[in-house]
Amino acid sequence: MAQSLAVQGGSAVRTRPWPLWPRPAAGAAEAVQQVLSSGRWSISGPYRGTDSHERRFARAFAAYNGVPHCVPAASGTASLMLALEACGVGAGDEVIVPGLSWVASGSTVLGVNAVPVFCDVDPRTLCLDPAAVEAAVTERTKAIVVVHLYSAVADMDALTALAERHSLPLIEDCAQAHGAAYRGVKVGALATAGTFSMQHSKMLTSGEGGAVVTRDADFARRVEHLRADGRCLAGQRPAPGEMELVETGELMGNNRCLSEFQAALLTEQLKELDGQHAVRRRNAALLDDLLGESGYVPQETSEGTSTRTHYTYAARLPEGHLTHVGVAAVAGAVSAELGLTVAPSYAPITRNRLYDPGSRRRYALGVEHQALTDPKRFELPVAEAAARRVLTVHHAALLGDENDMRDIAAAFGKVLRHGADLTE
Repeated sequence: MAQSLAVQGGSAVRTRPWPLWPRPAAGAAEAVQQVLSSGRWSISGPYRGTDSHERRFARAFAAYNGVPHCVPAASGTASLMLALEACGVGAGDEVIVPGLSWVASGSTVLGVNAVPVFCDVDPRTLCLDPAAVEAAVTERTKAIVVVHLYSAVADMDALTALAERHSLPLIEDCAQAHGAAYRGVKVGALATAGTFSMQHSKMLTSGEGGAVVTRDADFARRVEHLRADGRCLAGQRPAPGEMELVETGELMGNNRCLSEFQAALLTEQLKELDGQHAVRRRNAALLDDLLGESGYVPQETSEGTSTRTHYTYAARLPEGHLTHVGVAAVAGAVSAELGLTVAPSYAPITRNRLYDPGSRRRYALGVEHQALTDPKRFELPVAEAAARRVLTVHHAALLGDENDMRDIAAAFGKVLRHGADLTE
């Protein structure tokens, strides 16, 4: 049984535990304890005579990304919706988004009463295909959202030129790319604005959370109002006990603020991010070589990428192999060998069971709007092909050592060799 697949009762390649995620930074516990006893647990709480942790994180994350402005928010979803509204996107507008992504790439557009237009992706990078975007632009298009997916940075040269040619704002969704760079510039700083998620699985996390970064002071001010019920930070420090958020009446908003606990945690986690990136990058390069020897095809990144980060390691199954079963069965077999979740690529959003505008009355804005938001009207052959053939490994596994990477490669190789034994 040692040579048969673990999913069929054979011995697994590995039984040792994997690196745990999230992992608290060295100063995390102390920072959270400071908030606990500070008398201020939110940016909307009274000023206590010292900078809030939210302000400290905003400055640190802005500096990390090389931009002057960062507005923290409650989640990546909130951040993307804030950026869309700050661009003026609203009812009936079209927003171009990649068809291969997490469901939020579509649902956030719906959330501002706009229409997501799903475009296909580049087969090498799995990021938004500029040619598909060009073909999708209409007079109703009001913005483009590009997602830097898994371990790749999109072709920002082509997308930036396209957005400028059509006078459209370009928003970078960097939820999976904290710290990546393109031609020496951090992602998020390459376009109108960048949005980030700090959800549990992300490389920089506080369990939940998000941020919008931008070079544009007016844009940042709009985001501030939108995320704090129409209030923004005072231009000067208030007296202790007074509110730091002021009611300007400039722009109506909602409460999408980050808590002080999350901000304190993120400030400490940020200090260790680049060191963790270096470990992941080294291990991903080794996996590229090891899996390449078996015929797997690792995800590529765009030519202009100068610093690559790895939220998810993605690789395509060898051409002509494992075609008799679905990718979910292959992923399950590799997972059983490793005691580690290996998952298929995202399904295209247009057939993701989590994306169903018709299931919520808030999107029933008339017959025309419902027809435009029907996901069945889009064809995404490249995204569909990726969903059938790509496997992914979460970045926590990349925080291991060389032996861990060899275990991953051994499991992928074993499933490939015994693939004929797999059934659905």
